[in-house]
Amino acid sequence: MAWRHSLRFRLAATYSLLALALIMLISLGVVSLLLSRMDQQFNARLNDRADTLAEAFANPGAGLGKTAGGANAYTMLIDGDGTVVAASPILRVFEKTRDPFGNQSRVNIGDTPVRAVRREAGAFGTLWVGLPEDDLVSARQSAISALLIALVCTPLILLVVGWWVGRRALAGLQGAANLADQIDPTRSLATLPLPAREDEVHRLLSAINRLLVRIEAGQAREKQLLGQIVHELGAPLTVLKASLRRAEQRTDDPEVRRAALVADELTFTTQDLMQLARGQLELKLAWHYIPARTLQERLERLVPGTDFMGDWTGGILCDPDRLTQAVRNLLANARRAAGPEGSVTLTLAETADHMTFTVRDSGPGLPPELGERIFEPFVSGAGSSGLGLSVSRQIAVMHGGGLSGGTHPQGGAEFVLTIPGAALGDED
Repeated sequence: MAWRHSLRFRLAATYSLLALALIMLISLGVVSLLLSRMDQQFNARLNDRADTLAEAFANPGAGLGKTAGGANAYTMLIDGDGTVVAASPILRVFEKTRDPFGNQSRVNIGDTPVRAVRREAGAFGTLWVGLPEDDLVSARQSAISALLIALVCTPLILLVVGWWVGRRALAGLQGAANLADQIDPTRSLATLPLPAREDEVHRLLSAINRLLVRIEAGQAREKQLLGQIVHELGAPLTVLKASLRRAEQRTDDPEVRRAALVADELTFTTQDLMQLARGQLELKLAWHYIPARTLQERLERLVPGTDFMGDWTGGILCDPDRLTQAVRNLLANARRAAGPEGSVTLTLAETADHMTFTVRDSGPGLPPELGERIFEPFVSGAGSSGLGLSVSRQIAVMHGGGLSGGTHPQGGAEFVLTIPGAALGDED
């Protein structure tokens, strides 16, 4: 199963996405709150410094014992005409010049971002006070970088952890799925082992086991009913066939001959139904070594108008009745597809290992949309019961061979049935 279709992967991915969304929201909230508090503290420090300096100018005695700034302080005293009359050492270049910053609250002095406020300084004019923002900018960048790293690494960590947790949590379900894959529907349906812990997996497997029991009981009833129907049809059909054969010999009436063919068709249909009811494992082959010509004669009687090609002088190791049924089904389908005026050919080819029966008709070919489904029971592309090809493939597999089919490049359907060759030596 592809990893993207795995339930563990989907659970881990869902868990990771939900956790990432929650972590992103919480982290954004925490970082926003942290940056907001840092900004508030910065503004408080700036306003406190500006208020202290302004009070010292307005009331010289009130500023005793308070520190307004050191050598790196950003302060300027601006008179009423907008001229800088005094400045801290770092801003000494602006003395005796016009106010360089006006009402800007954020300025750059050199490479340092500075946030500034203004205060009235009594008779001295206006006091401009700035505070460097480089520490605040560094803290903001560090917080954003940490958030981005967390958003990149967290999903990968959560995906790995979620995959591991999902693997352990769904181990019982995976084991049950592996066992369910091994169930052969042609055999008796075995129930799945239940885990010791009565959790959701236990409930699911219990429900599957109850379903398997019901399916097996239903299959048994269907087989029993089908077998009874076939048995009830067998005796009347046998009598009907014998009566029609005698009437055909006496009268040579084409309608009687046609009715006899229909009776043969019904007989083989009941045989197909019986094979379906019994199943492959309940059916045993009766092996015989027969001349190929014997099989040809039987098929000529069952499907008149067939052209036989290839080498029919050898011998075949098979169950004659079952192999006749398999090849006859192919020929009957071919005749039905080709119509009364069409051609049906059966070619026998023998190699050292296999015997190959190739049935080809002049009909329209197989419906391309059916594909391999043409061999499933009750699937038909020519208006038949849909059992013949399924039974023919089953018989071929029981002989150790196989059956394939398709549309011939030159038109018409072509089916190839293979069985192992006899490979008999002199002693055999």
